[in-house]
Amino acid sequence: MKYAIVQSSGRQHRCEEGGAIEVDRLPVEAGATHTLTQVLLLVDDSSVRVGTPTVAGAQVTATVLEHVKGPKVFAFRYKAKERQQKRIGHRQTYTKLKIEKIEG
Repeated sequence: MKYAIVQSSGRQHRCEEGGAIEVDRLPVEAGATHTLTQVLLLVDDSSVRVGTPTVAGAQVTATVLEHVKGPKVFAFRYKAKERQQKRIGHRQTYTKLKIEKIEG
């Protein structure tokens, strides 16, 4: 089994060929290809390559499937005994990528 650990927007994701991952929204249109060059770890059937900090010459090619929104998260602030309260909602946007090829 071949997989890689890649970094995108400061977060690390484990990706396998044919699988899909969700990363923070990228400025790429749906249907286009995107290359992830920050590969931190590359595992093949018999070998493991660990980057310092990245693996030289390794890259992951992915196709953008769609842009999606995550679950709604609520934040609530209040001041006790003063009748002040505020409720804030937020939905993060993500880009869903389908991993096509792991090279390196």
